[in-house]
Amino acid sequence: MPAYAVDDIEGGDAPDLTAVKAKIDAKDYRGALAQLRDLAQDNQQADVYNLLGFTLRKTGDYKTALTYYSKALELKPDHKAAREYLGELYVETGDMPKANEQLASLQKLCPAGCEELADLQKAIDTKVTK
Repeated sequence: MPAYAVDDIEGGDAPDLTAVKAKIDAKDYRGALAQLRDLAQDNQQADVYNLLGFTLRKTGDYKTALTYYSKALELKPDHKAAREYLGELYVETGDMPKANEQLASLQKLCPAGCEELADLQKAIDTKVTK
């Protein structure tokens, strides 16, 4: 089961994302999106922005998803899940050079390998072989 983008909750003031993750697990992306937008008003936090990007991507709003992935990476450039999901957005939109840039970033962040790297590699491989 995926960890849904929470690399490391930044301190005790980070929002509780349990309910949001439950909605994402249930594929209730619109419900998760409503909660995340409320959280984002009060929390400038990479995990919140990354999950916003994820849910927006799942609803087909690639342009806005890109904005939130970028915000997450502004706050935390080594956010592995944001790099994975951004790479998957590029795969889904057919921008393979940018997807490979995110893969290269993950290779640097995870020299011994990690779930995010493996998942993005699989998404790229699947797209290339279609």
